[in-house]
Amino acid sequence: MSKDTITLTNNRDGKSYEFPILDATVGPSVVDISTLYKEMGIFTYDEGYTSTASCKSNITFIDGEEGKLMYRGYNIEYLAKEKSFLDTAYLLLNGNLPKKSELAYFSLEMKKRSFVNEAIKKLFDAFPDNAHPMAILSSGVSALSTFYCKHLEIFTQEEYSEMANRIVAKIPTLAAFSYRYSQGLPIIYPDMSRGFTENFLYMLRAYPHNFVEMRPIEIKALDTIFTLHADHEQNASTTAVRNLASTNAHPYAAISAGIGALWGKSHGGANESVIRQLEMIGSVDRVDEFIARAKDKKDNFKLMGFGHRVYKNFDPRATILKNIRNELINELGISGQLVDVANKIEEIALSDEYFISRNLYPNIDFYSGLILQALKIPKEMFAVIFVIGRTPGWIAQWSELNRQKSVKIARPRQLYTGPLDRTPKY
Repeated sequence: MSKDTITLTNNRDGKSYEFPILDATVGPSVVDISTLYKEMGIFTYDEGYTSTASCKSNITFIDGEEGKLMYRGYNIEYLAKEKSFLDTAYLLLNGNLPKKSELAYFSLEMKKRSFVNEAIKKLFDAFPDNAHPMAILSSGVSALSTFYCKHLEIFTQEEYSEMANRIVAKIPTLAAFSYRYSQGLPIIYPDMSRGFTENFLYMLRAYPHNFVEMRPIEIKALDTIFTLHADHEQNASTTAVRNLASTNAHPYAAISAGIGALWGKSHGGANESVIRQLEMIGSVDRVDEFIARAKDKKDNFKLMGFGHRVYKNFDPRATILKNIRNELINELGISGQLVDVANKIEEIALSDEYFISRNLYPNIDFYSGLILQALKIPKEMFAVIFVIGRTPGWIAQWSELNRQKSVKIARPRQLYTGPLDRTPKY
């Protein structure tokens, strides 16, 4: 903790005030302005919180300039290549990578807790056939809070682990059920003989009494996507989860709020938008036309899947997924117009000064959409896949906030620009 301060001078009255500078373990320091209004009678204005740290956290670190991402001090490249998603989920929830015996127990917990109360099916029956899986999933997760009311008050590590393991295990089941119901298909129950990621693909693809073939590379590709999405600092959906956590809401209600935030096409729906744009472009012959539109300041067209709010270098997750996409293309023999269009766009963007000078590199959404499509996962399920991966991170963030000695309810200020008092004077 730094003892340095920063001095702010109010030019209106000439008075100066000092505020402490807090140092991070790694990354930028921050100015503690929690007493700014008390001292100076003003607030800061930071639309979109682009320069504001809303919390202290020891979970995830991003260096956008260097293109670096770490969970609990482990580089994402190491976790994605050497560890499974369950390893990563355990790390986020418990602070350390699991030992062999701990991973075996955690894996068994995921299998046993993957089944949902049969009454949940009645909720799904109430939705129209064309309901979006994200809407169904959000409702299903919110409904879980009625089945596990006791999680509203958590005091011990055992209670926390039970709550966390339960939601991480049930999310894939609810996700698969959401899709099956949206398509009018019979639901497939979890299979205790299958691992976490394989089980989800099984519930998504299978038909009753039918064998479903799943190649190891498909399971590995999806498992890696889950790992890469597991946490990403204080993004919109994580902030939504932490905001609800600050109100002492049920943890599953907080997760449901996170799902709602993630559904936005600028957040979890971005990879679906990438695929829809590739479909709109249609053929390699039209790529130059849309590249030109992306460069035209007078045109509102934006090339989806390029650039990132945080990363000003190559998204490290995108580098990993690019390699996996190439493996899938080679091993599964994937080809087609969309792949050709994507390859052409990528080739141009990585060599064109317009994109390079603006740090518009392909991001995780550019590659994940193509991979999910190669895995025959429907576009409307792309954001749902994101939810499965992100749930351990959300729960870790929820727990971190609730374990603080004191929790302040999230309550941003505003810059009022409305009319003055218009009340009639009598």
